[in-house]
Amino acid sequence: MAYDPTDLRSTLPTGKPAVPERFSGSEHVKFGDLPPVEKTGEISTWYARGQNFVVSYSDLDGTALFPRQDQPDEYVVLLADDGLSATAEAGGERVTVSGKTMLVMPPGDSTVTITGRGRVLRLLTTKSADVAALAANAASYDEPHENIPPFQPWPDPPGGFRIRAYDLTVPSLANPAFRLYRCTTFMVNFIDPKQGPRDPAKLSPHTHDDFEQCSIVLAGEYIHHLRWPWTTNKANWRADEHERVVAPAVTVIPPPSQHTSEAVAPGTNHLIDVFSPPRFDFSAMDGWVFNADDYPAPR
Repeated sequence: MAYDPTDLRSTLPTGKPAVPERFSGSEHVKFGDLPPVEKTGEISTWYARGQNFVVSYSDLDGTALFPRQDQPDEYVVLLADDGLSATAEAGGERVTVSGKTMLVMPPGDSTVTITGRGRVLRLLTTKSADVAALAANAASYDEPHENIPPFQPWPDPPGGFRIRAYDLTVPSLANPAFRLYRCTTFMVNFIDPKQGPRDPAKLSPHTHDDFEQCSIVLAGEYIHHLRWPWTTNKANWRADEHERVVAPAVTVIPPPSQHTSEAVAPGTNHLIDVFSPPRFDFSAMDGWVFNADDYPAPR
């Protein structure tokens, strides 16, 4: 409910934060409709961003080298397919992995060499200004979006910064079927692919008060349903959205819009979610974050 501050009903307890007066819109970056920003041989790469993060998406068939120099903070590399292998190097350490894997790379200089055929995601914060500038929607963030506090990384890992690798094929939680990992800069929910459309009678509309949700469609087709609150000022109202996206695509869902994503393709549909910084609510649930011991939550 939204009431003018002089209306006594505005003092009624709701148990929820006050609805803000201004809102930012969503971001839908459909890589399939755009030429790659970078193309070398059989490797094509696109970029999209949110307030705090950049998503790099690469289609790879061969070998690709992804170096970072003077990286200001931790970043994530996701091998999204079984046919990929990677060698990660940083700080005198060398780690080799294969198959669906999440790599957390430390600040400083590093290199990830990836071989095979499949999809590679890199997640970096917007402190990596060189990468942020490549995003297809970079201009949308010339001014900060509404209702998002300044970015604060989570505490340094007790064992110090180093390369960490996490298997993305381990059993998920039962219900919800999440597979959650975090580091100082990101939380990743690597959900398993689903077959066929989602039951429209079992959608899950919900809101986030003060952070963006990045939904990355890796396979299939989805409709992202979004609805913004009504405030006392009609000039700030936004129309509902029912945006259809086909893989590969990135959607950034702004707070505090109500939203849910509906898989609609008859075959395989695969969507994963990314948050930067990590979510407090998921982190507060005992056993939900699989690598919580490596990255404790703020006190």
